[in-house]
Amino acid sequence: MGLFDTHAHLDDKRFADDWDALWAKITAAGVTRIVNVGYDLVSSARSIDLAERYEPIYAAVGIHPHDAVGVDDTVLTQLEQMAAHPKVVAIGEMGLDYYRDLSPRDQQRQVFRAQLDLARRLGKPVIIHDRDAHGDVMAILEEAAPTLRGGVLHCFSGSWEMAQHCLKLGFHISLAGPVTYTNARHLLDIARQVPLERLLIETDAPYLAPHPLRGTRNDSANVALIAERIAELRAMEPAVLAEQTLRNGCALFGIPVP
Repeated sequence: MGLFDTHAHLDDKRFADDWDALWAKITAAGVTRIVNVGYDLVSSARSIDLAERYEPIYAAVGIHPHDAVGVDDTVLTQLEQMAAHPKVVAIGEMGLDYYRDLSPRDQQRQVFRAQLDLARRLGKPVIIHDRDAHGDVMAILEEAAPTLRGGVLHCFSGSWEMAQHCLKLGFHISLAGPVTYTNARHLLDIARQVPLERLLIETDAPYLAPHPLRGTRNDSANVALIAERIAELRAMEPAVLAEQTLRNGCALFGIPVP
């Protein structure tokens, strides 16, 4: 069966110098499915290129809230054209980021809603970025959820109450490296309580490397460490958790189980 890293940025320049060795490492770790996620038009195009070259890799195309400034109808049209590619399985990452505020908040919300509308029209699931914007993210998702084909709150950082709300709206919860950190106590409860059939795992590579690799360049092979930690918290075998989260991801993104 293998592991599914449902959110990575393997097109990042930090992987350019040792890509062949890295890909061998990822394959040896048992990773059989990856969604490489765009955050602007350029990275979305690179994600599609990776998906064309490597059978286990699929692509998501989207505009990160950091890059919402300057997005117009032309950009959204280009995004829609990219989304027609047969290996594009989701729209995202999209959402709100009130931590860095690199784009005006009103424009973040506008571009977020525009991409949700695009996903609705195309019948594709969504990948949601939420940092320090829980209230507005949930308000917008409440409006959109009834017409969406599901989605995932990636690298989930909210409370268990928020997670329950997301689940009621039909979304999946994805956990990344922070679930292995000793100071992330609230994530431990979420890892234990999210229904197994609605749980995904991810690396967000090259960011957020799990313990004991925290502070280093992250990569998709490390999704195994995240699976092991969550399995430990749930008192189950890592292989069982890996199989279920792989099936969950394949069902959400509409791709074949390996």
